[in-house]
Amino acid sequence: MHIFYSTELSEGIFTFNDQESIHLSRVLRLNVGSTIRVINNSGTLYECSITLSDPKRSQARVLKELPGFGKRDYNLHIAIAPTKNNERFEWFAEKCVELGIDEITPLLCEFSERTRVNHERLERIAVAAMKQSVKAYPTLINRTEDFDRFMKNNHRGHRFIAICDDSVCRESLKKLYRAGHDVTILIGPEGDFSEKEVNMAVDEGFTTVHLGPSRLRTETAGIAACCAIYLLNQ
Repeated sequence: MHIFYSTELSEGIFTFNDQESIHLSRVLRLNVGSTIRVINNSGTLYECSITLSDPKRSQARVLKELPGFGKRDYNLHIAIAPTKNNERFEWFAEKCVELGIDEITPLLCEFSERTRVNHERLERIAVAAMKQSVKAYPTLINRTEDFDRFMKNNHRGHRFIAICDDSVCRESLKKLYRAGHDVTILIGPEGDFSEKEVNMAVDEGFTTVHLGPSRLRTETAGIAACCAIYLLNQ
């Protein structure tokens, strides 16, 4: 069943924007009466019947609501340094949303290679990944934040900082994480976190971890961390 996204819900009727309407009416050629699924960031999956198939303003009536669809019993937040190649960072975001992640924060570090990301584009990528993987809960794409300021936030559950430096005492993420618990994981730039940043994180209650024996690119490390939490919660 085809799935669409809309935040315009009024009196049991979803109205779709131009992009979704074109996809519904011209690309998929769905007609009035066709059954579709709709997500709207509420955690509910809606089964709907198309009432208007129009490239400018399609609509669908809600037939059934499935609240709490795909709800996880843990919250995953990854704060990660943007990669020099922006496409790699977007790829990280897309794949993590497909796996299941609650928050992503682009993190400015001492050795960061990129200081800006296209926040609006990342949000669009996240919505597309939600639809692809049939997620009813949205991933919050936070604004880019300095490492020092991020440390002052109130982080939930486990706190881990993944580092490459094997001269620092590190444990395996798999060994330390307990299934069902909220977790915040920090992933640094290609040059790793600075010694100052590692010390600051440890002072704020973060534990140094590794993601296995391989040396990973930033975006790969982010996906590996997300995948590890995903699998440990199965």
